[in-house]
Amino acid sequence: MDRQPGFDPLSWAVQDDRARGVFRVNRRAFVDAQVLELERRHIFERCWLYVGHESEVASPGRFVSRNVGGKPILMNRDSGGRINVFFNACMHRGAQVCRETSGQARNFTCPYHGWVYGDDGALRHQPIPESYSAACNANGELDLKRVPKSASYCGFVFLNFDAGAQSLEDYLAGAREYLELASLHGEKGMTVLPGSQSYSARANWKLLQENSADGYHADTTHASYFDYIKSREGAVKNLYAAKGFGRVRNLGNGHSVSESLNGTPWGRPTARWMPSWSESLRGALEDVHRRMIDRLGEEKATFICHGDRNLLIFPNLVVNDVTALTIRTFYPLAPDYFEISAWGLAPIDEAPALRDLRMRNYLEFLGPGGFATPDDQEMLESCQRGYAAMGGADWNDLSRGMASEDGPNPAKQDELQMRTFWRRWKSLLADGSRVAA
Repeated sequence: MDRQPGFDPLSWAVQDDRARGVFRVNRRAFVDAQVLELERRHIFERCWLYVGHESEVASPGRFVSRNVGGKPILMNRDSGGRINVFFNACMHRGAQVCRETSGQARNFTCPYHGWVYGDDGALRHQPIPESYSAACNANGELDLKRVPKSASYCGFVFLNFDAGAQSLEDYLAGAREYLELASLHGEKGMTVLPGSQSYSARANWKLLQENSADGYHADTTHASYFDYIKSREGAVKNLYAAKGFGRVRNLGNGHSVSESLNGTPWGRPTARWMPSWSESLRGALEDVHRRMIDRLGEEKATFICHGDRNLLIFPNLVVNDVTALTIRTFYPLAPDYFEISAWGLAPIDEAPALRDLRMRNYLEFLGPGGFATPDDQEMLESCQRGYAAMGGADWNDLSRGMASEDGPNPAKQDELQMRTFWRRWKSLLADGSRVAA
């Protein structure tokens, strides 16, 4: 897409005045098609993006296929045990070689002309092979194409469409600590639960990244959930309204985390009991905590079991470790429309009663029909509708807590995680503009 004359989002998109403690984002960044095109080029084509979890391809032959960063991707484990990440496109005419979302396969056969690829991506068969010269695939040019870069960290598999990108570990920066915590819930490792949730929102994708660790909105947006918890559990202090409840951390490279310890009014399947749950579950959860102390030490075990974390990995990965452990990704199809995918993550060796509790806890709050997600979706879409008022109301204000954001514990209700995202967003678009120039 050609830029309009004089189009430069960096000159108007973000006001970051640290001296005055003022941070604002122009609402054009949420509605302009040219901004989305720049994001596709300079963010989604350059950043590490989440593909899936190693447990989804736990044994040779297992595969999953999904869209990542707007491209069809196939991830599998081949007969040699290697995890591969391919573009899901036949090298003949481009048809997708895998049309199932998951399964088991030793080969992938293109449904258009019957080209067959092995589970290692190598071209195994072409109909009427004598019609091709030896040069056609002399150096594997017709094998399935791997993405330029792929790597795994603590079981989380990522890709990058930029062959010159920094390593995944360097990119993750301080987010590594929190992915490690998520990987330690189970003694025998973690597994993605069967099934997934897919839904969409008529809003800009960046609004969900802002919302996902926003402690400021819970008191009002999720008032019905707090009322429900109070009626179920008895008197519950709304700690979200209290300054100093929890903290937000800038983890580098646009990543951030919102976390708290022993304060939220809900229970956790790993391993925080609530009075409305049975005494048998209480014993089971206490046993999980004891075993984790033996394995990890009391401080880390208590932090995992009794704390809550919302991890944001730039640009579009959220790991919600709250009422349950949930992985969310999302990708824009238009400035005012994006699609969301979510998966549950759980200990491999979790007891059936605790697994059932986990699923119920997830669906109650984070599921597409739960207390939180529909509320959040309505607010994101309401924001998008409100952006039609530009010309009279042009700026989002994200200044809350800015004056003290460099202190030791920025508050959970502050907007540091949003400013962290937008500063990285601006720097990547600025880098892209310099390259384009």
